[in-house]
Amino acid sequence: MSRTLIRYWAYDSCLKNQTIKYSWKDLLTRANRDLEDRGYDPVKRTQFFKDISALKAPPYLAPIETFKEGRQSYYKYTDPGFSLRNQQLNEQEAQQIKSALMVLSRFKGMPQFDWVHEVIPKIEQNFGLGESSTEIIGFDENVDLKGLEYLGELFNAILYKKPLQIMYQSFRSSQPLAFNISPYFLKQYNNRWFLFAQDERYDSITTLSLDRIESVAPSNCAYVPNTLYDFNDYFEDIIGITRPDGARSTDVRLWFAPEQAPYVRTKPLHGTQRHQANDDGSMSVTIDVIPNYELEQLILSFGESCRVIEPEDLRKKIERRLNMSASSYSDN
Repeated sequence: MSRTLIRYWAYDSCLKNQTIKYSWKDLLTRANRDLEDRGYDPVKRTQFFKDISALKAPPYLAPIETFKEGRQSYYKYTDPGFSLRNQQLNEQEAQQIKSALMVLSRFKGMPQFDWVHEVIPKIEQNFGLGESSTEIIGFDENVDLKGLEYLGELFNAILYKKPLQIMYQSFRSSQPLAFNISPYFLKQYNNRWFLFAQDERYDSITTLSLDRIESVAPSNCAYVPNTLYDFNDYFEDIIGITRPDGARSTDVRLWFAPEQAPYVRTKPLHGTQRHQANDDGSMSVTIDVIPNYELEQLILSFGESCRVIEPEDLRKKIERRLNMSASSYSDN
């Protein structure tokens, strides 16, 4: 439950009680107690008054009244039967929830979202939203991709902090290898799913591709909590999923041909992208990233329409790979 909802429900529990008078200090104390019980920091008086204003406004429209006894002000609901927990969804809110559920329903193979298929018809029936006979949104996905059957099990292990033993067949090994891991994070990139975990044998994080997993089972090893990695920041300065150990981000300058420039302008390569149009219609692009394998693949995907300006070592690496590619044609 979010911090905001914890506070709102704390106020609601007090305000619907018509036999006890609550001052703003009483309400704030109750809200902070509930926050601290759930591991959150307390809020101050300013936040309380913001909360009360928000509750009085749509969509809640809580009938909160302030009344005085002597010099003290108190709060209560003017409608004794009102409660935030009893509020019904309006049609617009139901439609927004249905749209969100339709997106969640795309997570096939994840038991945590099986309930979505049951909830959508109920929302449609209760609010007369109508049932669409055809899908209206498509995702770039490969439903036949090997390893998707493990997605739900891995999701649960991360959620409930369960150690796992994974039999993993890498491209470099002739036999599957056992990994006893503490799973931390799942990420999709380029239509493939990857698991980020702590292997008991290594200090650095381990990345496993789901399509190379042979089996997943509970492990007897102790679960190691994640205290080192913030995955909101982990991918900020890379393209893809590979983060070279000890590497730092650097300015990567690229040149794009005139026919490619509009696409790169409207679909940036990275959030740090800066671009400058050239007189001949071409475009110079700078991104601040850590060079990795996925960046190389992205550059090569543009073919002759892209050229690396700097850094020099990346430029030479791309040139070497292009020459090797060209030679594979000339040898035939």
